[in-house]
Amino acid sequence: MRPFILALLLATTLPGAAIAQAAPQPTGDDPYIWLEEPASPRAMAWVESHNAASTKILEADPRYPILYEEALAIAGAKDRIPAPSFTHGAIYNFWQDPDHLRGIWRRTTLADYKTANPSWTTVLDVDALGKAEGKSWVLKGIECLQPEERRCLISLSDGGEDAVEIREFDLDSGGFVTGGFHLARGKHRVAWEDADHLLVATDWAPGDLTPSGYPYIVKRLGRGQPMSAAVEVFRGDRNDGGYGVSPEVLRDAAGHQLAVIQRPLDTFRHQSYVVTGKGAQRVAIPDKASITDLVDGRVIVQLDEAWTAAGPAFGPGAVAELDLAALKAAPDVLHPKILWMPGPRDSLTGIASTRGTLLLGTLENVRGRAWTYVPAAGGGWTATRLNLPDNLAIDLGAADTRSDRAFITASGFLTPSTLYLADGATGSLEVVKTLPPKFDASQDVVEQLEARSSDGTPIPYFVVHRKGIAYDGTTPTLMTAYGGFQVSETPYYSGTMGKLWLERGGAFVLANIRGGGEFGPAWHEAGLGTKRQIIYDDFTAVAKDLIARRITSPRRLGIEGGSNGGLLMGVEFTQHPELWNAVVIQVPLLDMIRISKIAAGASWQGEYGDVNADPAVMAFWRRLSPYQNLKAGVHYPEPFIFTTTKDDRVGPQHARKFAARMEEMKLPFFYYENTEGGHGAGADLKQAAHTNALTMAYLQRKLMD
Repeated sequence: MRPFILALLLATTLPGAAIAQAAPQPTGDDPYIWLEEPASPRAMAWVESHNAASTKILEADPRYPILYEEALAIAGAKDRIPAPSFTHGAIYNFWQDPDHLRGIWRRTTLADYKTANPSWTTVLDVDALGKAEGKSWVLKGIECLQPEERRCLISLSDGGEDAVEIREFDLDSGGFVTGGFHLARGKHRVAWEDADHLLVATDWAPGDLTPSGYPYIVKRLGRGQPMSAAVEVFRGDRNDGGYGVSPEVLRDAAGHQLAVIQRPLDTFRHQSYVVTGKGAQRVAIPDKASITDLVDGRVIVQLDEAWTAAGPAFGPGAVAELDLAALKAAPDVLHPKILWMPGPRDSLTGIASTRGTLLLGTLENVRGRAWTYVPAAGGGWTATRLNLPDNLAIDLGAADTRSDRAFITASGFLTPSTLYLADGATGSLEVVKTLPPKFDASQDVVEQLEARSSDGTPIPYFVVHRKGIAYDGTTPTLMTAYGGFQVSETPYYSGTMGKLWLERGGAFVLANIRGGGEFGPAWHEAGLGTKRQIIYDDFTAVAKDLIARRITSPRRLGIEGGSNGGLLMGVEFTQHPELWNAVVIQVPLLDMIRISKIAAGASWQGEYGDVNADPAVMAFWRRLSPYQNLKAGVHYPEPFIFTTTKDDRVGPQHARKFAARMEEMKLPFFYYENTEGGHGAGADLKQAAHTNALTMAYLQRKLMD
C-alpha cells in the first residue's frame, strides 16, 4: 500500500526508554475481548458512539468541507490517466469517478486509447450490478484465460472484504456465463488450467482452512461439475502458515504452459510444486524463492535468499532461469543460470513478460530503473536499460503477451505520472499520456537525506518541502514509512497529498527504514521477529534527524502509517510520545499478543514471530506491543485512529481495543471506523474522500494551528 492517502517517516535501543517505565498491562485478563466480535450489536454500538464523537469535532472544522471537496475532486477527476491493461486484443480499464463510485470495467482500442479523449465501451458496471442484486459489490480481481482472453473470472467482494464471490464472464457476449464457473463467497485462490478446468484452492469442507483462515487444498474443477466432484491435485497441511496455498498457470507465446502451486510454510517461506502427468512434484529451489514467469521456454525464478546449491552467484535478490523441459522432467535436479544480480544498493521491484521479452523493474539507491531482456539464440539474454527519466519511481504496468509492448509509468513527489508504451524487443519508448498537475509544485523541492540509526546504519529518507524554508523547526511536517514485508517505498505523485498538505505549506517525509525491500532481502530480514526494534529505531532516527536539522520540531511533527505501518505508529506512539504532536494510526495491528486470534493474523508469523510457540517472541512483544504498553499518566499526543468494520485481513479489533484502553486511562483520541471498505480507506470514492478529509482536518489542527 502507499503509506498515506489510503486507495490506497539517534534513537535508543531500549524500548520505552523515553517514557516512564512500568510493567506492561497484563495479557491474561483483557477487558475488551468483546470488541473482537466484528459486528456484534454491542461492539457496533461502541463504534457508532465513538464515530459520532470524533466526526462531530472534525467535520465541524471549517477546513473540512473544502478538504472533502478537494479530495473527492482529485480522486474522481476525469483527466486522470486510465490505468490500461492488454486484454482480448483491446485496452481495458477499471474506472471510478463520482458518477461511478464502485466503478466500471470498460474497453477501447490501443489507437483510441492514445488519443486525448478515448471512446470507451462499458463491459461491466459494478454500481449497477450491486444495485440490481442488492449487494455492496466491490470489484476485487479479474483473471482472463490466455491466450484468447475471452473468458474471465470476476471476483466480487461484498463491502470490500478480502473474501470474494467468483463468476465467469464472457467478453464477447458482455455478460456472466449462464451455467459457467461460479464459486460462492470465500478466500479463494483460482487459476485457469484450460477452458474447461480450474485449479481451485478453497474451503472444500468445514475445517478445510488454516488457522489464518486460508485454504490448503487444491482441486481441479471441471466445467459443469459441482464443487463436490472436484478432484484433489495437492494437499498442504492444516497448520501451514502464510496466506494459503496458491495455484498459478504460467504460459508463454510459444504455447508452453507450467502449472505451479505454492505451499506457504510461513509469511515468506514456501515450497514450490509443478503439476505434471505424475502429479504435483516439489521443485528443488530455496523456500524463499518464487517461480514468477515463463518466456521462450525459460522459467524465471526470483530469489529472496541465497541458492547455495546453485553457486555463489545465486545470492539473495538475484533472478535466475531454468529450462522448462528439464524442470518438468526432473524438478528435483535443476541446472539454473543467473539472469540478473543486484549491486550493494540495488533491489528488484517487478517482473513482467511480453510475447518474447522479459522486463525487470529495479531500484538503485531508491531510484527506479527498467530493463528489457531479449532471449538470445542458443541461450543467454540481451539486456537493455530503458531510457527513462532518472530520480523517479519507475513502475512496470500491463504487458502484452500478443506483442512485445508494455506500459511503464514514471512519477515523483513533484512530477506527475507519465505513461510510456515500451517495445521490449527494440527498447523504444513512446509517451502515451501525462497526468496534468494536481497541485502547484513550483514552490517545492525534493531532497534525499540520511539519518544514522542506533547501530550506525545510514537510513535514507526523502523530504518534500517549500523552497527557502526557515530552518527554525516551524515547518509542519508529516512523516511516514512502512517497514515490513519487504515492501519498498519509493517516490510517488499524490495529488491529494500535494493539494491538501504541500500547497498549505506542509512538508512530507518518506523514510526508507529497514523491514522494507529498498536494498534487497537483507534490508527486510534485518528487522524480522525479535530483531524488530531496529525498524522502530530507524524511524525514530529519521525523526530526530529532521529535528536536529531544524526542518521541524516535535510541536510540528506528525506521523502516519497503515496496516503494518499502523503497528509502526503504535510503537512510536508508546515509545516516543515526546517526538510527535500528531499520530495517524490506520487499519493497524496493535495487539501483538492476540494477533494470531484476530482476522488473518496467524498468517504473518514469519514477519513478527509466533508468540504462542516461542517464549522469546512473547517476551519481546510484551515489551513492545502497543495495546499492552499504553500507560496511565503519560502525556501522549492525541491520535487519530482509523479502521474499517469490513477489514477481514487485519481486522478492526486492534484499533477498537487500543482506543478503548486509551479511554479507560482517560487519554484523548479521535476514532473513526468506516463500516465498509475492507483493508483500505473506503469502498468507493466518497468514502475514501471522507476518510482523507477527516485525516487532513486532524493533521492541520494539530500541526498547522
